Amino acid sequence: MRKYEEEWDRLIKIKTTGRDASRSDQYYYPYEPTPYHVLERLVNSGLLRKNDMLLDYGCGKGRVDFFLSYQTRARTIGIEYDKRIYEVARKNQKTAISGNRVSFLLHRAEDYEVPTEVNRLYFFNPFSVEILRKVMARIIESYYLKPRKILLFFYYPSIEYISYLLTVNELEYLDEIDCRDLFNEDDQRERILIFQLDPIKPLEDDM
Repeated sequence: MRKYEEEWDRLIKIKTTGRDASRSDQYYYPYEPTPYHVLERLVNSGLLRKNDMLLDYGCGKGRVDFFLSYQTRARTIGIEYDKRIYEVARKNQKTAISGNRVSFLLHRAEDYEVPTEVNRLYFFNPFSVEILRKVMARIIESYYLKPRKILLFFYYPSIEYISYLLTVNELEYLDEIDCRDLFNEDDQRERILIFQLDPIKPLEDDM
């Protein structure tokens, strides 16, 4: 697995391997890149295309952003609160073959106003549910400013994340991408849950 990760890094001309918990706490979780096998499965789903704009929460060193923009030609925005890791992402951008379609922001997710051009969102457990609630408020605010179909991808979701997401009236569970077969252990969390905000489908409360 590690060899495969390093091979993809070399191909895209970035350095994103390794875990970093030096700045983690009860609210902001450690940096750990999404495995390339998982990202390939997301690409193969066809749910991200060149005309889309994806916002990656807790982007770390930028793997998700560089890989998805490389594979789909979509534009991506990465948000990172840790300045040291953010600087690594910016350094990667100088060498990455897809760097011109990627941008990074040093920002706390809960304070970030989601651009109305964004229609895809990616999470790999970057922060606590308390922060996720504030982030969702920002996302929904952007949605109401410009109603559009938005897909939200949650990789390796925790029970706490799932329990909360199912209570958000504006969100609709759409599907999941099973990733358990990519790993040796049968881990039920190895999946990407997909939720959507869709103005075409009215909420049950409005029917």
